Amino acid sequence: MARRRFRHSPRFDSPNERSFQEYILNTPAPVTTRSELLRLIRGGEDTYLELKVKLSNPEKIAQGIVALANTAGGTVIFGVSDQLRVEGVNNPEGVQEEIVRICREEIVPPVIPLIDVISFDNGRRVVALDIDGKRRPYRTRDGRFYVRVGAEKREIGRDELSAWLDEIRPLAYENMPVPGFEESDFDDGLLWSFADEFEVDSLGKNLYQTADFLKKDLLMAIGNGDEFIPTVAGVLLFGKNERVVKALPRSRVRVERVSGANGDRQIVESVEIGGNLAHIFEEAERFVKRYCDLKKAQPKRGKFGDSPVTPRHQYHYFSVIEAIINSLIHRDLAIRDTPTRIAIYDDAIEFVNPRRTNGFAPPASRAIRYGVTQRLNPQIAAVFTMREYGVNAPRGGLPMILRDSYKFSGRRVEVQTSNDEFKLKIYGV
Repeated sequence: MARRRFRHSPRFDSPNERSFQEYILNTPAPVTTRSELLRLIRGGEDTYLELKVKLSNPEKIAQGIVALANTAGGTVIFGVSDQLRVEGVNNPEGVQEEIVRICREEIVPPVIPLIDVISFDNGRRVVALDIDGKRRPYRTRDGRFYVRVGAEKREIGRDELSAWLDEIRPLAYENMPVPGFEESDFDDGLLWSFADEFEVDSLGKNLYQTADFLKKDLLMAIGNGDEFIPTVAGVLLFGKNERVVKALPRSRVRVERVSGANGDRQIVESVEIGGNLAHIFEEAERFVKRYCDLKKAQPKRGKFGDSPVTPRHQYHYFSVIEAIINSLIHRDLAIRDTPTRIAIYDDAIEFVNPRRTNGFAPPASRAIRYGVTQRLNPQIAAVFTMREYGVNAPRGGLPMILRDSYKFSGRRVEVQTSNDEFKLKIYGV
């Protein structure tokens, strides 16, 4: 059976207002006895323990720390050979400094290291690093994720990354890196038209360097020096349409016209829209307007007369536009097998979005009716709803949709959360 971490001293959480360096310098280090250490070493490596004879490869050390932090935390002991002999380290102070640097600079988010130096009677000293993975998921600086399986670390492949992130419930999928997406894959016209709406001087001299602007100004890319790995948010907001489709196929939106009043009727037209969010929004709005009349004012009630053709239904313009926008910026991108769908029926428009219902419904689904949101993608939402991005987004969110659509049509909007889906149905008149 794998052994849990052996520290018995209380742990200290770093307050938000304190810097990483202040925390390292001022937090009391836990005390580990030689008997505890020897007992741990005798059992050999397992899920929670890694042994290193020295600190010689910072990249591999960072990978090992990430693997332990993503699994359940654990301990790395420097100065012990593969034969479980205590060899000691020549410069424990230097090892401590390098550990702190690796935890701060080579791991995202930074790991708070708890470090002990244990001395033996023969003069040998070992360094024990204790790791607590409270802020999972962790990744290396180059965007790679690892977990611990027994005594080995294993990199999580892209195919299984979504399932793993879904399991540990990440804070934001929009911050995940997108390897292979280059600087030339961004739509500079869209990006710089957004940037030019702000005061140019405040953006600095590197205004027209796409990679630097995304990394330093928008915080939508990672990497040091010439390294450049954009995040999901940066790709969806500013990527070229054809490259976004290839890099993030799950971001496509399906729009369809269905005859009748429910999903059991015949599909008249179905289209999948891919690309950056500005493009998807424009195409989705165009599709809806092809089959519906969007009005800003309440229509006058009248008789149809003797015409055999039923007039097209009319919908409150701002409610429908807000519903399209909400579908794009609040979808749970960690769920890759459930697409965002917009279905137009004879008398209603239904918006279906992937959304994990575990921990969300029913209390949270009631709260959002009053504007108390749980944003999955705060960066995407912030940029997309800015006037500078180019989409004339209405204000009010779901409360506005519920209120104004009811005033317009006289029928209440249906809201439902179930089976990892969020459904919104707006009726026309």
